[in-house]
Amino acid sequence: MSKEADLAAKFWKALKSDRTVMLGLPDVDGGRAQPMTALIEGDHSGPIWIFTSSETDLVHSLDSQGRDAFIHFQDKGHHLFAAVDGRLRIDTDYETIDRLWNPFIAAWFEGKDDPKLRLLRFEPADAQIWLNENSLFAGVKMMLGADPKKEYKDKVGEVRLN
Repeated sequence: MSKEADLAAKFWKALKSDRTVMLGLPDVDGGRAQPMTALIEGDHSGPIWIFTSSETDLVHSLDSQGRDAFIHFQDKGHHLFAAVDGRLRIDTDYETIDRLWNPFIAAWFEGKDDPKLRLLRFEPADAQIWLNENSLFAGVKMMLGADPKKEYKDKVGEVRLN
């Protein structure tokens, strides 16, 4: 497996497990992002799904064509960081809403037919992914004469996610 494929696989696994991302539009609200819960299906690349309300600034900023967007992600253990560029649009497929629906989403809405419910579809394109070498481990290696920078070069990369 190539370095890029390995980084991508680790990203998808971490995202499926931890799910909290910072989602933003680069040209809206100064490029600020807001926390959202991301859902993915399977273990492979594909759209990242986000349930939100029709009352959010993100939804108000989207049109039928969608917009360029970004996601910033860090897993809970701070072992992986990612900056992902892609395209964001509103998706109205009821089958997808039904398939992804779960108790955590239900807590925020009055059911699957809530008029405020919006499903966002983020199509990832390019990402920069960083793996975080444990600083204690790197320190021990350094004390033993190893250069941690040499090993770190394989823990960062530009990755195509689609």
